[in-house]
Amino acid sequence: MAVMGTASLTIAEMREFAGFTAAEQRYIRRSLDIGLGRCDAFRIWGRNAGENAAIRSQYVAYQELKALRQSIPEQSGFDAIEGFVGKLTRVAAFDLAQERIDSFSAFRFLYERLICADVRPWLPSAFCAAAALPQIRPERRKMLLQSLSEAAATAPGWSDREPSFYPEFIEEAAA
Repeated sequence: MAVMGTASLTIAEMREFAGFTAAEQRYIRRSLDIGLGRCDAFRIWGRNAGENAAIRSQYVAYQELKALRQSIPEQSGFDAIEGFVGKLTRVAAFDLAQERIDSFSAFRFLYERLICADVRPWLPSAFCAAAALPQIRPERRKMLLQSLSEAAATAPGWSDREPSFYPEFIEEAAA
């Protein structure tokens, strides 16, 4: 029975990922490769000098991920919030400024995999803070902030179940 539950949750994660735009899907896969150190992102994702520069910048921005994974604060206290939320917002702002993530759902999908399930309660505040920064164009700011549902913004609790589906690069078949 537990295997069936896990399988259906994995399928739900796959369906959620399939609902993202092609640009979001590509960015999430590339970001997971960089953030989780799964492969040489330059070889797989770098199609030109501009993309190589973006990948290099992403490697630099994602240097914070290890520290973030190890410093998720307790939800009940205010200790360590400043350092954690500040770093999380900085990394989130980098990703949102790339203009490849268009919704809170795609952002949450990416970050619960980059960091871990325990980060979920912190994601709405980091997303709002990053999306509201002046570095984000006003029309994107509006679109991003409107993508955060009231239910996600006011959730009384979050699942602590780790994600099971981690999308990867799929080579196109030769015609």
